[in-house]
Amino acid sequence: MLNLLERIASHPGNDSIEFLTELVQKLRPAKPHLSEESAASVRTLTQLLQGRHSHALALRHYLLRVFSARHQTNLYTDTGILSSTGFFSELFQRLAYRILPPAVDENSLRDCLDRILPVNTDYLWMSGVPAADWLALFDVLDSADEGDADTACRQKTLLQLLEAIQTLSYRISAMGLEPELIRKQPDLETFESPFLMQNFEVIRYLKGYAQFLDGGPVPPDDDKHLLVMLDQCETVVNKIRKNTLHQGTSVALTYLLVRLSQSIDRVRKLLPLLDVSHSRHPFTLKADAHTNTAPTPRSTAALALGLELVEAHNRKYAVRGLFANNINLLARNVTENASRTGEHYIAESRSDYAAMLRAAAGAGFIIGFMAMFKIFASYLRAAPLVEAFLFSLNYSLGFMLIHVLHFTVATKQPAMTAARIAAELHSRDAHTIDLDSLVELIAKVTRTQFVAVLGNIMIAFPVAYLLAWGYLYLQGQHIVTPEKAGHLLHDIDPLHSLALFYAAIAGVFLFVAGLISGYYDNKAVYAHIPARIAQLRWLKRVLGEARLKKLAAYIENNLGGLMGNLYFGILLGSIGTLGFMLGLPLDIRHVTFAAANFAIALFSLDNVMTWQMAVTSTLGVLSIGTVNLLVSFSLALFVALRSRQVSFTQGPALLKALLMRFAAAPLDFFLPPKNTVEEKNKN
Repeated sequence: MLNLLERIASHPGNDSIEFLTELVQKLRPAKPHLSEESAASVRTLTQLLQGRHSHALALRHYLLRVFSARHQTNLYTDTGILSSTGFFSELFQRLAYRILPPAVDENSLRDCLDRILPVNTDYLWMSGVPAADWLALFDVLDSADEGDADTACRQKTLLQLLEAIQTLSYRISAMGLEPELIRKQPDLETFESPFLMQNFEVIRYLKGYAQFLDGGPVPPDDDKHLLVMLDQCETVVNKIRKNTLHQGTSVALTYLLVRLSQSIDRVRKLLPLLDVSHSRHPFTLKADAHTNTAPTPRSTAALALGLELVEAHNRKYAVRGLFANNINLLARNVTENASRTGEHYIAESRSDYAAMLRAAAGAGFIIGFMAMFKIFASYLRAAPLVEAFLFSLNYSLGFMLIHVLHFTVATKQPAMTAARIAAELHSRDAHTIDLDSLVELIAKVTRTQFVAVLGNIMIAFPVAYLLAWGYLYLQGQHIVTPEKAGHLLHDIDPLHSLALFYAAIAGVFLFVAGLISGYYDNKAVYAHIPARIAQLRWLKRVLGEARLKKLAAYIENNLGGLMGNLYFGILLGSIGTLGFMLGLPLDIRHVTFAAANFAIALFSLDNVMTWQMAVTSTLGVLSIGTVNLLVSFSLALFVALRSRQVSFTQGPALLKALLMRFAAAPLDFFLPPKNTVEEKNKN
C-alpha cells in the first residue's frame, strides 16, 4: 500500500482511474463478509497518511482530479433510481446487460465505477467497515488541504451536485403531472401541486446558493422550506399507495410511485452536501479543523450516500431487486382482495360451520359429475390438445358453476385464509403480536378447512358411486373396466405412485388460482370494469338497464372468483397433456376428485377389494388432501407476508401456543365451541 501511495505522489496531474482501482483492490478482503479485514486495511491506510503529509496531500489531489475530470451528474440522478422506460423495459434491459454489459464511457464517473468496483459484492465489505473508520480516513485527507489549491476541483463537483438536484426536481415535477397519478389523486389539479411547488423552491434555493458561491452573502433561507415541500410530495405518494388497496393498482402505477419515491429520497440525501453553515467550501467533509469535535452531519451524509451509490451500482443489473421494489405493492393489492374474500372462508360460529358444510357438500355433488364427465372425455381418444381442451372445459365450467351457486371447494380456501392470517400479523407491531388472537384465528381456519374437506368428500364419494351404479343400470356395463379401475386406484396410491408429487402440483395451481382471483378483483376496481360494462349500449338494449346494472354489480364482486376458477380449470385440465408432450411426469391429484375416482373404481370392481387396497386408497385420498392444503397454504402465506413486508420471528412461541391450545381443547380445531360471542351477536 505504501508503494502505491508513493507512485501516486510521483505522478502529479494524473487523473486516470488505475491507481484508484488498485487502491480498492488492496482494501478489498478475500471474502466480502470479512468486514474486519477490510476495516483493518482502511485503518492501516489512515495511519500511513497520518504519518506522511505529502502522501495524504498527493492522494487528496488525485481523488479530486479523478472526480472533477469526469461527468458526475448521472451518478447522482440515475444510480439507484429506476429509469423512465417502465417496468418491463427495465427488466428486459437488466437481463440483456447481464449477458452483454453496455460500453463504458471513460468520461463518466458512473461508468468508471464498473472498473473501480468490478466485484458485485464490493458494497458488502464497504458497508461492513465501521463508519468511524471511513470518517477518520476522510478527515486525514481533508486535513491535507492547502488553502485554495483544490478550489477548482471542488467547485466542479459542487456544480454537478447542484445540476443533479435540479435534474431530479424537474423529474419529480414531470412524474407528478403523469395522468396515471392525477387520476388517482384529482386534488393535484384542483389545488397547488406539491410536485410543482418543490421545483419552485429548488430553483429559488439554487439561485441563492449560486450567488453565495460567487462571493455573495450566505443565502437568507436554508433548505427547510424545500424539505417541507418534499415531505408533502411523499405524503401524496403514500396516500395514493394507501388508496390503491381499495381502488386497485397496476404495474405501471406501482413503478411510477417507486421511481417517484426514489427521486424524492435522493434529493433529500443530496441537500446536506450543500450545507453552508460551516464553510464557504461546502464540499469539505471534515469536522472543524481547530476542535476535536465529532464529524459534521455533512460528512456523515456524504458517507451514507456514497455507500448507497456503491450498493446501487453493484446491484444495477439485479432482477430480484427490481421485483422487490415493484411487486410488493401489486402483490399486496392482490392478497388484500384475497384477504377480504378469505373472511368468508372462516367459520366463526356453529351456524357458519353448518353453512360451510352445506356449501362444501354442494361442491362435492357437482364434482361427482365432473369426475364422471372427465372419464367420458377420456374415452373419446381425441388428439392431445383436443383432450386437454375438453378436460379444461369440464374443470372450468364445473368450478365456475360451483362459484355461481355459492358452493365451496375446500382446497381453494388456503390461498384466501392465508392472506387473512397475514393481515392479522400485519395489523400489529411485529414485536407485540397478540399470539392468543392469532392462535384463535388459526384454530378457526383449521376447523373450517376440516369441515370443508369433510363436506366435499362426504358427498362426492356417494354421488360418484351412485352415478357409476346409474350408468350400469342404463347401459348394462360398468363406467370403467376393471383395468381402468385398477389404474384409478393406482393413481391415488401414496406409496407406489407419484400421487403426492402430483398433489403438490395441484397445490401450486390452487395458490396460482388465488393470485389470479386477487389480480382480477384488483383489475375490476382499478380499470372501472363495472362502470364500463354499464355504459355498453348494445348490452343495455339486450338486457335492459336494470339487468345491466345487476350484471355490472355482479362482475364487480365476482370477476376475480370467476376468472380464478376459469384459469384453475385450464391449469388442471392441460398439465397432463403438457407433461405427455414434453415427456415429463406432470399431472395433478385433487382430493375431491380422488375421492370420486375411488368411489367409481370401487363400484366398477363390484365392491371386491382387499382391505389393504381399501386402506391404501383411503390414506391416499387423505394424503392428497393434506398435500393440496399444505402447499397452497404455505405459498399463499409466504406471498402474503412478503407483500406486507412482515418479518415474523415468533414462530417457536406460536408453535408452543398452538400445541398448548390443542392439548387443552383439541375439539376447537375440528368443531366450533358452543355459544360463541359471534353467534350471540348474530342472534
